[in-house]
Amino acid sequence: MPAVVELRNVDKSFKGLEVLRGVDLEIHQGKIHGIQGPNGSGKSVIFKLICGFLTPDSGEVLVHDSLKRPGDTFPTGFGVIIDRPGFLGGSTGLDNLLELAKIQGRVGRDEVVAAMERVGLQPGARQKVRNYSLGMKQKLALAQAFMEGQQALLLDEPFNALDRSSVEIVRQLLMELRAEGRTIVLTSHNQADIDALCDHVWLLDDHALEPVR
Repeated sequence: MPAVVELRNVDKSFKGLEVLRGVDLEIHQGKIHGIQGPNGSGKSVIFKLICGFLTPDSGEVLVHDSLKRPGDTFPTGFGVIIDRPGFLGGSTGLDNLLELAKIQGRVGRDEVVAAMERVGLQPGARQKVRNYSLGMKQKLALAQAFMEGQQALLLDEPFNALDRSSVEIVRQLLMELRAEGRTIVLTSHNQADIDALCDHVWLLDDHALEPVR
């Protein structure tokens, strides 16, 4: 099966500081892919290159037509968590996601409610997002990443700030999404998350990406 995303010999530097050198990566449909590496090694940069937020200094980033329409900068088939997502603090979690859903008009209230329930949030709660714990905000970010049926998910540290029970909920969710045929790329500092979920793993260190399995 051809790759849905491919990086070919990608280099990226910022103000003369090399971040990526000769990076090759193939991401295949219906698999969970893990990228490991120290803080600051460039994992988020790879995600931003795939999304079109950054362009490589040299090399190619190829995204399959099923995830990116001709002429689009951002692949519309992606759901993304990069860095810390921002929400409207004075609104509820449900209202935040409903506002996001209006942008493309792909899903309605039922789909948003279902996504919140799948991550373990209560859609009917009147609690404002400004009063959410970090773990609740992370769950809300996960819900927005898949609620519109996005077929490829780029999840930078999706288990960040989650307690043990929430980690199990999210692990089960990601396995269910894989079973639905969705493609997932994630980073995690927890080896147990990588071992439990990932079909393929790469290590990013010293500017280069090396396959682990």
